[in-house]
Amino acid sequence: MKKTSAKSPVITRLIMAMPVLSGIMWGSGGIFVRRFDALGMDNFTMLFTRIIVAVILLGAGLFFYDRTLLKIRPKDLWIFLGGGILGMFGINLTYNEAIKHGTLALASVLLSMSPLFVVTFSVFFFHEKMTLQKGVCMAAALLGCVLVSRVLESGSGADLSPIAVICGIGSAFFYALYSIFSKAAMKRGYHALTITFYCLLASLVALIPGTNWGLIPVTIEKGGSLMPLFMLAHSLVTSALPYVFYTSSLSFIDAGTASILAASEPAAAMLFGFLVFSEAPTVLSVSGLILTTAAIIVLGRSQSKAS
Repeated sequence: MKKTSAKSPVITRLIMAMPVLSGIMWGSGGIFVRRFDALGMDNFTMLFTRIIVAVILLGAGLFFYDRTLLKIRPKDLWIFLGGGILGMFGINLTYNEAIKHGTLALASVLLSMSPLFVVTFSVFFFHEKMTLQKGVCMAAALLGCVLVSRVLESGSGADLSPIAVICGIGSAFFYALYSIFSKAAMKRGYHALTITFYCLLASLVALIPGTNWGLIPVTIEKGGSLMPLFMLAHSLVTSALPYVFYTSSLSFIDAGTASILAASEPAAAMLFGFLVFSEAPTVLSVSGLILTTAAIIVLGRSQSKAS
């Protein structure tokens, strides 16, 4: 994809801010998940109400902006089904469960470890070399996750939920699969927004059988008059807007730079956890967050240069 250069400093700053904003918005997801969970809404229904708005808005935007972006070749349908069902569908289900059973920071940091799976897949299936730098980064990221989990702190290990850890690791695994399918689609000439739309659509269809339609009006009734706006904000803030910001930035900066800037997500999740749910970070957990984020950034740079 051709990148645009020679932008004014203000425009450049706005472009660079888009992935950062995307990371912050994704990091706020726990606020919505826990509110819906407290009202008795199950995971499938929660995700359906979130993704359907994103699909409608993104689909309408593509229709009016450039209808050619809605065209896909039938022989490539498997890529979007894989990215949507094995990728987005799996990411959202496991990440929400990690949020329910653990801290927002832990869930987000574990999700950010997806590059570790990408590297592992690349080594075993695509025969890429495992370099010393990659090995050190992977080890540092794992150590950082241990620190964020607070399992090494006195009395904190007992509060660590195995479900949160398993689901958090699962979300990273599914995110890695989504990255691989997305990369395959881009190599076939598809725009980032086209990939995002059809993967969201595939995940939406996969959610339909498990969605409890009766829970939607019940949740609105329990949540009060502002609940419809809260549900709309859930879709806009955690799905539609961050995807649009992130994918739009790819028209001006490379994917490696965008992913590094979006590494604001774990820090945002830790901040939201502290401000909203009193999940007070410790010196070790903050150190772990910094260590993991730094390792993932270095690993992302090396992967970007190799691709």
